[in-house]
Amino acid sequence: MAKKTVASLQTGGGKKHTKVIKMVRSEKSGSYMFKEEIVHNDEVKDWLAKH
Repeated sequence: MAKKTVASLQTGGGKKHTKVIKMVRSEKSGSYMFKEEIVHNDEVKDWLAKH
């Protein structure tokens, strides 16, 4: 599955996108979770600030 995602990002307009991962602490249990999403390169800082 991961190979397909990486291959599709490297063709055409996929080079303008970045996969961002942020570690977030859960308020309910206190454990850490990871939020990940594929966003446009111009929106990376906004995404990290928002989440």
